[in-house]
Amino acid sequence: MNIASLVVRAKPENFARLETQYRDIPGVEVHARCERGGHMVVTVEDGEGYATSDSILAVSTAEHVLSVTLAYEYTDEGLELQEA
Repeated sequence: MNIASLVVRAKPENFARLETQYRDIPGVEVHARCERGGHMVVTVEDGEGYATSDSILAVSTAEHVLSVTLAYEYTDEGLELQEA
């Protein structure tokens, strides 16, 4: 499992367009928006047939995005129990 949380900066008048674009990106969900500050909180989760990194890139390069900050990332890859 891979999960990332992003803060997307954009002009508030473009939020609706961005949310529409983000619905088409696998594993992406918009959780909050602050029109006053021009921020959106977005999570990206991996799934079968796509990687988190591809979805993060798609979020970052979407039309009307001014900047994206990676706020949090989690992976459970490599956490298998090891024998002592």
